[in-house]
Amino acid sequence: MDPCSFVRIIVGNLTVRFPSSSSSSSSSSEPSVSGINPSTPNCYCKIKFKNFPRQIAASVPVTFRTESESETRSSGNISTVAACFSLSKAQIDASLKKPKCSVLSIETYSRDGDGVTGASCGLASAGEKLLGRFEVSLDLKSAETKTCLAHNGWVALRGAKRGGKSRSDPELHLTVRVEPDPRFVFQFDGEPECSPQVFQVQGNTKQAVFTCKFGARNSSSGDRNQLGSSSMRSEKEQPERKGWSVTVHDLSGSPVAMASMVTPFVPSPGSNRVNRSSPGAWLILRPDGCTWKPWGRLEAWRESGYSSDALGYRFELFQDGIATAVSASSSIGLKNGGSFVIDVTGGNATAVSTPTTSPHGSWDLGSGSSAGSRPASRPGSGSGSDFGYLLPQHPAQSRGFVMSASVEGVGKRSKPEVEVGVTHVTCTEDAAAHVALAAAVDLSLDACRLFSQKLRKELRQQSQLGVV
Repeated sequence: MDPCSFVRIIVGNLTVRFPSSSSSSSSSSEPSVSGINPSTPNCYCKIKFKNFPRQIAASVPVTFRTESESETRSSGNISTVAACFSLSKAQIDASLKKPKCSVLSIETYSRDGDGVTGASCGLASAGEKLLGRFEVSLDLKSAETKTCLAHNGWVALRGAKRGGKSRSDPELHLTVRVEPDPRFVFQFDGEPECSPQVFQVQGNTKQAVFTCKFGARNSSSGDRNQLGSSSMRSEKEQPERKGWSVTVHDLSGSPVAMASMVTPFVPSPGSNRVNRSSPGAWLILRPDGCTWKPWGRLEAWRESGYSSDALGYRFELFQDGIATAVSASSSIGLKNGGSFVIDVTGGNATAVSTPTTSPHGSWDLGSGSSAGSRPASRPGSGSGSDFGYLLPQHPAQSRGFVMSASVEGVGKRSKPEVEVGVTHVTCTEDAAAHVALAAAVDLSLDACRLFSQKLRKELRQQSQLGVV
């Protein structure tokens, strides 16, 4: 089947430019810029797409205008990403029905002092002033098939309010790009521990592409922590959260990926929770001849937030059999669930729970090998044509969205949904590895339940049976 249509709105290259202190003081007819001390301005922007449920706050660098400064132009390439919104086909169609909903709004605020507290929460507080608002309409229909540059350059933030541009107006530089981002969408037909089928979804059409086999082994060997001193944990509970695995098979029955719990999820001494200092871990594996080759490693633990607990995680990609530096690190609410996201935008990588924030780092997450040196698929495996899409060749640094996996909270019937960017699927194993990673994320929510709580029935039964 063909991939699903998605569109990405990318906002970047943000800079606020104030008039120089000398030019501001030399003209008594033009008021100062909102009383801002030009030597210590702090600015941030609130960025919102009107048909999107969230907004993003981003700090903005500040420069000063000089008398001889000429207008500069850029190519539209975004070197610093401030915000990124992803819209599904349904969201695109909903926006097209109401043109007012296809508008991106950027509000720019300033604040005296050493920090921009409003940037962290998205709300203006005492001492902060609205410099101005800029809105741009987006052509989402065209962006389904081609990249559209909606805006690139400087805009006056207060000129419209005064009826014309003034030399005392601050200016905002930004680039807004809208681009197609087709994705393969996969949906589990049940919880990963119930050995479900996995369907590829395209609109209202579903097609089975994988089957999953959950297993667990009862073995006390290889435990990382000896917790006999913990009074909050019984011997019966000891094997319940170790040795889990999910093997992903293609429709011919051949294994194409696996998520294997290699470090048990055990409570820290004196507690009944898996702590950050002693996380459990999964290896995501791909077949390599008659053996399995590591593709990625997921660590997970239970974090205590201000209002609720969360699943903390850290994901590392393996390249040439060696784990890279951290390429994903964030958290997912244990009560309501959320999304595990890996995004490579403008040469940077982000992996966060909902909502997506600004990127950090840079990785090629396509197949576990460096860009341009992908190994051939094993004999008999699928290829990119299995998913009905001719894959364009892009350098790793411009590959954008990689994957997301949405999971439900603890105690809910979770059927993970996985989205994978088409540029990261060149064979069946590529897609299967991301599906296995999604299963590991979902199962980690159960593995990180308090040890004073029982696991769900399916996990307890599998552990007692000792399925391999």
